[in-house]
Amino acid sequence: MIQELKVRNYLSIKDEVRISFDASNDTFAEDYQVVKVNEQTRLLRFAVIYGYNASGKTNIFDAFCFLALFLKHKPESINEKTGIVPFMLDADSRKSPSFLELTFFVDDLKYKYSLEIDEKQVYLESLSVYNSVQPTLLFKRTLEGDRSKIEINPKLKVSKSAKEALEANCLKNMSFFVARDMVNGLFPFIDDAARWFKESGLHAINKDINLTTFAKKKIKKSIEVKRNALEMLKGADFNIEDIDIEEEFMPDELLKKVPVEWKKLIEGKDRVSRLKAIFHHYVENDDGKKLYALEEEVESLGTLRSLGLNVALYDAAQNESFLAIDEIENSLHPYLLQSLLYNFLKKNSKSQLFITTHYDGLLDLTDDLIRKDSVWFVEKNKAGESDFYKLTDFKGINRISSIRSAYRNKRFGATQFSVK
Repeated sequence: MIQELKVRNYLSIKDEVRISFDASNDTFAEDYQVVKVNEQTRLLRFAVIYGYNASGKTNIFDAFCFLALFLKHKPESINEKTGIVPFMLDADSRKSPSFLELTFFVDDLKYKYSLEIDEKQVYLESLSVYNSVQPTLLFKRTLEGDRSKIEINPKLKVSKSAKEALEANCLKNMSFFVARDMVNGLFPFIDDAARWFKESGLHAINKDINLTTFAKKKIKKSIEVKRNALEMLKGADFNIEDIDIEEEFMPDELLKKVPVEWKKLIEGKDRVSRLKAIFHHYVENDDGKKLYALEEEVESLGTLRSLGLNVALYDAAQNESFLAIDEIENSLHPYLLQSLLYNFLKKNSKSQLFITTHYDGLLDLTDDLIRKDSVWFVEKNKAGESDFYKLTDFKGINRISSIRSAYRNKRFGATQFSVK
């Protein structure tokens, strides 16, 4: 589980900001929205960020996305850009590396991963573990000229040859963890963190991503995923009675017409196929009650988005992973959004959900569906810098009858207009 993310000098974030999943002493929804990791730490399963357009909501989401990609991406060459973008509205920031730091738990053991990086190279990368109150450094990677220098805690007993192989494979623009995958041997504690990154750590969905292919694969593989998806679709009154996932093979004559640049993707495959979803609609009309089969191409964007999010949230809950979703309300009716969140949050799971949204209706569900300490706001100052803060930073919020109305009337900032 993630405890906090710190970010500095990244996109609209100039000075260090901290997004924390630490729970307050509030006991609302304690049983299913708070996970007690150890005697000192209680972590939230949910966080939501509000802010006006271009305030920086998506930029903190992008920080999660960047880490998720960087930790597994193998550059094609040493000259490939890392994809990092510093704060550009300040002369010093433009020339300085960005900083990201993730504190997380693997089971009940706390880790801290730190990264200093610019568009060309990594200056510092490190991982520490908390076997006690004080952290123990597991590895530290720095830059000497154009080469990575890696120090590994001697207590881990990593062989000299493995360390040398790491340094040889670790290009200046890639993560230590990518290089580690190229080296044989055991790396105690480090491998546990690497496994968490791959299996549970960081998954992200932007507002424009098509989730249909992901959903089809999961539904075809698991009857439970299908059952859960159908339950949601029926409850949302889509008139959908069933879903079939069929494998459709590309005809040989069509294969011959595939563009040259795409042929590398299908090299070595005897047959090329895709999964096709068939939705069975139950309707009542002049002909009586009938079932009609419709292919996914004629289904509405809202239906497909609902299906994709439902499967993604179910998958995250089952695998106890972290999922970030940008502008989650995109193409969703407000009540359907509330239903999806309710079904996720009511599960007894160590999964976590981080969302950005413009839908302020969720604020009316404070202390009904969501906790006050789960709500964040972001706004920009005159220098173009994003500032993040929590609802619980404000005094007297327990005396406010409508959090939504207070937000609309600029009680908490992070909105461009007052709504009467």
